[in-house]
Amino acid sequence: MSCPICGEETRREYRPFCSRRCADVDLAKWLNGAYATPRTDPEDIEIALEEAEKAQETKH
Repeated sequence: MSCPICGEETRREYRPFCSRRCADVDLAKWLNGAYATPRTDPEDIEIALEEAEKAQETKH
């Protein structure tokens, strides 16, 4: 199995990663929202649009 971050061979103690560094890189991606899945719930979309409109109104 290869590391999903760098492609090197994985090591048992860090599996599925090859090192602590790659595990930390993956964790940082999760924490920064890089792996976020887009929401398609109509209520969420409507709320986001309302918030964007309010933000635009406060700028003007």
